[in-house]
Amino acid sequence: MTDTSVVSPASAADRAHTRDLRLGVIGLGLRAPLAQEAHHPGEGSAVVAVADTAPGMFGRAREWFGEDVHTYSGHREMLDAEELDAVFVITPDHTHEALAVELLEAGVAVFVEKPLAITTEGCDRVLEAARTGGARLYVGHNMRHMPVVRVMRDLIKRGEIGEVKAVWCRHFVGDGGDFYFKDWHADRRNTTSLLLQKGAHDLDVIHWLAGAYTERVTALGGLTVYGDIADRSGQAPGAVMPDWYDQENNWPPLSQTGLNPVVDVEDLSMMVMRLEGGIHASYQQCHYTPDYWRNYTVIGTEGRLENFGDHGETAEVRVWKRRSGYRADADLVVPMPSPGEGGHGGSDPMLVAEFLRFVRSGGATDTSPVAAREAVAAGVAATASLREDGRPVTVSRVAPDLAEYFAGGQS
Repeated sequence: MTDTSVVSPASAADRAHTRDLRLGVIGLGLRAPLAQEAHHPGEGSAVVAVADTAPGMFGRAREWFGEDVHTYSGHREMLDAEELDAVFVITPDHTHEALAVELLEAGVAVFVEKPLAITTEGCDRVLEAARTGGARLYVGHNMRHMPVVRVMRDLIKRGEIGEVKAVWCRHFVGDGGDFYFKDWHADRRNTTSLLLQKGAHDLDVIHWLAGAYTERVTALGGLTVYGDIADRSGQAPGAVMPDWYDQENNWPPLSQTGLNPVVDVEDLSMMVMRLEGGIHASYQQCHYTPDYWRNYTVIGTEGRLENFGDHGETAEVRVWKRRSGYRADADLVVPMPSPGEGGHGGSDPMLVAEFLRFVRSGGATDTSPVAAREAVAAGVAATASLREDGRPVTVSRVAPDLAEYFAGGQS
């Protein structure tokens, strides 16, 4: 696994030294506000064009990017009409592959929201398009900029727990019914599985903390709660999750209504992984817990660390290094810094700043297209195992020449 250096976001002064990057956005749905972090007219970058198949979404674009933003009903129309330096692809997962390939082949730098694609082969096709076309590819794994993840990685890199031997992650998806079972996410044709769609973040973090990619997996799980809900009336066309989200009333989980007409993804998944170098890992995901957060445990040859909370001022990372029975008082406690402005505890602005710097100047980034591909590959293999009653599956690895190209910073 290739390590990358930490890159600080560019300041407004850094961005202002040359003309604004001209940016386009494809998709104005739930995650589209991310592109607002790139709209700094006169300071280095500006969103000048957007495309969405639902014209009713254009009002949000004008609110975010100004009345002069150009709107298009299709991405090809936008590409034909505009000279763009980079495009944000913020569309449903199953569309990422084709859109990214088309943009990269057109020579446009691309930000692809995670996951890179919903199949391993699709990821490889995107990587190859970036290499042959020479356009820069960036994948939106914002958790690599989340303070809790960076603190854990820094503690590991400075040797606080010795050599990493095991990584465990429990993901409590408390709002899963609202977030993932009332729209396109619930249909495996659009996601492959939530083990891939939602887990792509965590699998990437596991790989980053361990410094190794997954080689072999086995998994179990099922549609254990939401499959019992008969109301499959779905949501109004053009609606996005905040339109139906109701934390007060949509609880307990079996009281949910308006599920997507197709619900065939698992709401409970558990996978076990063997990583490179003999490191072992596990990942569990549940979409009907009352709480919503992630818990990572990393065990090394000289101790273990664990996060309590995953963002916000109350989150912290604890490290145990002395032998004892149960004790809550860790040997080292690292509180998180105050959350920055912007989504996901300030990680979204950092993610976008890194992308804009990469578009303009190239060089190393904390995110990695190959790492994004390896997270998908692990999720695809785990999904196959889960749907075949836990059959062990070997993870398809990226071609060495592709890995070498991206390790060189896409230069």
